[in-house]
Amino acid sequence: MTQSASGPYPVRPIDENEIDGFISVDEHAFNTSPWSADDRRVALDRFEFDRTLAAFDDTTPVGVTMCYSFQLSVPGLQMLPAAGVTFVAVMPTYRRQGVLSSLMRRQLADVRDRGEPLAILWASEAVIYGRYGYGRASWHLDFTLRRGEGGLAGAPAGDGLRLRIAEPEAALPELAKVYDAVLASRPGMFGRNDAWWRSAIFDPAEQRHGASPLRCLLAEDASAPRGYALYAGVDTWTGFLPENVLTVRELMAADPAASAALCTDLLSRDLTTEFRLPHRPVDDPLLYQLADPRRTRPKLNDNLWVRIVDLPRALAGRRYSCPVDVVLEVRDEILPANAGRWRLSTTTAAPGGGLAASCVPASSPADLALDVTELGAAYLGGTRLGALTGSGLVAELRPGATRQLSAALTWDPAPWCPMVF
Repeated sequence: MTQSASGPYPVRPIDENEIDGFISVDEHAFNTSPWSADDRRVALDRFEFDRTLAAFDDTTPVGVTMCYSFQLSVPGLQMLPAAGVTFVAVMPTYRRQGVLSSLMRRQLADVRDRGEPLAILWASEAVIYGRYGYGRASWHLDFTLRRGEGGLAGAPAGDGLRLRIAEPEAALPELAKVYDAVLASRPGMFGRNDAWWRSAIFDPAEQRHGASPLRCLLAEDASAPRGYALYAGVDTWTGFLPENVLTVRELMAADPAASAALCTDLLSRDLTTEFRLPHRPVDDPLLYQLADPRRTRPKLNDNLWVRIVDLPRALAGRRYSCPVDVVLEVRDEILPANAGRWRLSTTTAAPGGGLAASCVPASSPADLALDVTELGAAYLGGTRLGALTGSGLVAELRPGATRQLSAALTWDPAPWCPMVF
């Protein structure tokens, strides 16, 4: 066994000729089938070899991870660089040997050195990432409605809106316009380049599991697209009774009328007995537009996890909903530059809404004491700081400090990441 400062196995980026070993670790850890040629093409289209890391036993990779280079929407019409952590995997025969810890610590150091103030991920297992400083920062709802349950009440008028079915690939320019309009206002979303759009509509026949090809419904007026839905249906019959299921992969709307028009059409499709809308924001307009919102059968799941890498830059990089002036005592065992006391105080009104803030070292007594994990959880405004204090994860040292900071951190709309990466 080769020892190194970072752990029991040396860690380094992979070369392009080592990609098969990298993929093999992921397949064994997640019990997935070998990649098809199409899987490989789409994955490598977004791959950043200089941001890969692998732990090696001799020449064999036994643990892997990678980052995507994102621009992340944070509260206040702001975009910040963020490392999108993915492909976190360890070979089953190398678990419990410090491989994951060496990879995660090296990765966070690399993110810091690149000048990215945030790292983000989707957690395959919720028990793993808190010990590396990631906190559950946003949430989503999975909806399941049945035939006849999708009626809307009091939905806004369409104002010249029309619906059009289009081929997803041909409609990409329109989809991007809608997505960018939503991105500008909702925290938690990341900007998409051409490679990410190709991934968003990736639809290999072998992965449809009996469903139709991916389809696209556009909501538009005479001047611009205002919403879209990507969806597919499964055609199933019992005798002459349809038992079809329609699943919406992604639905984006730039205004309430477009959201209502898309949902009215999709949730009333003929020959369909069940409608599934996974990964919806917790403040989805559908919850308030439906005549009977209980029929959505909402199931809550964690969404994006946030790790603050550069604390002063991250806290000063977003906007705040109301004035705040607090001193934070922050613990961070992995990135000690974040640890210590920091004064967060709002300054002036910012373009686009909210208040700008400064975050500087402080010597005065702390108002709140917390781990960087909890600060990451509260960062996007989707996890209430008061709930973290109530659970014992944040210590209030000055009465009222929790309420003040919690109110300042909250944001409308709620943070949401629509796409697993």
